[in-house]
Amino acid sequence: MLLEIKNLHARVEDKEILNGIDLTIGPGEVHAIMGPNGAGKSTLAAVLTGKPGYEVTEGTVLFQGKDLLAMAPEERAWAGLFLSFQYPIEIPGVTITAFMKAAVNAKRKASGLPEMKTGDFLKLMKEKMAFVQMKPEFAKREVNVGFSGGEKKRNEIFQMALLDPALSILDETDSGLDVDALKIVADGVNTLRSPEKSAIIVTHYHKLLEYVQPDFVHVLKAGCIVKTGGEELIEAIESKGFDQF
Repeated sequence: MLLEIKNLHARVEDKEILNGIDLTIGPGEVHAIMGPNGAGKSTLAAVLTGKPGYEVTEGTVLFQGKDLLAMAPEERAWAGLFLSFQYPIEIPGVTITAFMKAAVNAKRKASGLPEMKTGDFLKLMKEKMAFVQMKPEFAKREVNVGFSGGEKKRNEIFQMALLDPALSILDETDSGLDVDALKIVADGVNTLRSPEKSAIIVTHYHKLLEYVQPDFVHVLKAGCIVKTGGEELIEAIESKGFDQF
């Protein structure tokens, strides 16, 4: 298995948010995690990626057979975990080229590989930008500075394509997006989908899941997964909401 979560409990300050999450993800699977606001969806993403301020009080998480919770956030990224933020931050003064070259070479160093030569990196970056239909001139722009919502999301998908993670977590990346921007995210996820790569899509909307068809749908309420199924759950949520579970 790629990811195995068992009886995961976590809190922020003195508030318990996750109350016993059990979730298993295999290679090539796309899992949607849906639930109302405050259910613990973003907390789960934060705990998996090692965001400071979240305390795991019980449970285990194995990623590719290794103890994920024992890893620093950067070690999780180097191991093949990727997070697409709900609100991508701006990094003034740092170009996308410099930012991504540092990220790629840090991952290579962690794997015992030499730094990628500049020419090879620029060639790879050009290929991935074309892959996600990103304009070449964006390579010289500062990270997310002055970007529209859709451009920020396209940049996130570009980063995902370039870093080639084993597991991508999209944390409510569809929040506040119009249809065109939603399609950017969906096209990226669908294009990068493969028998080896997996994804977790965290959302409380059904719209994105019309474009990305998940293999499994989980309903999260009050820090627990209360229902697991297929696409029929999306239809049930759309018609009757989360109160039915």
